[in-house]
Amino acid sequence: VGSLLSSYGWYILLAAVAIYLLIQKVSQSLAAGPSSQPGAADAAVERDVVVRRQEALAAARLRMQEELNAQAERYKEKQRQLEEEKRRQKIAMWESMQEGKSYKGNLKLNQQEVESGASASSAVPKSKPNKKPLRGGGYNPLSGEGGGTCSWRPGRRGPSAGG
Repeated sequence: VGSLLSSYGWYILLAAVAIYLLIQKVSQSLAAGPSSQPGAADAAVERDVVVRRQEALAAARLRMQEELNAQAERYKEKQRQLEEEKRRQKIAMWESMQEGKSYKGNLKLNQQEVESGASASSAVPKSKPNKKPLRGGGYNPLSGEGGGTCSWRPGRRGPSAGG
């Protein structure tokens, strides 16, 4: 017996611990098994909850799809209006060219009318403040003067010094 324990003692100890843990696990699952299984009434309530959740999910998906369709319809309508406006501008440009007028000038007038209509709807037009230049008038980056104390010089040519 002594030679058997000295040769296989650690293996026997590990096997005994494994068997003990296995027995504990099986006894816990048997003790908790009947109480964790839902009865017929619990199953019916759970089915109702699942059905209600699925219906709510379907309704939410339907609402989101309707919102997406409405947004797509608004976008299509906006695109149609933009295309119609472009078509009108092209027709006006073509007519002015046929009459011998400058179509670019006519286009600028149309844009100014649109902008004036937009600015008339706003309360107060903003005036641009007098801005002073960021650098002095004598600054020239190519001359190398007036740039301060820093100056850039190219590196030396030739093979690199690293190894």
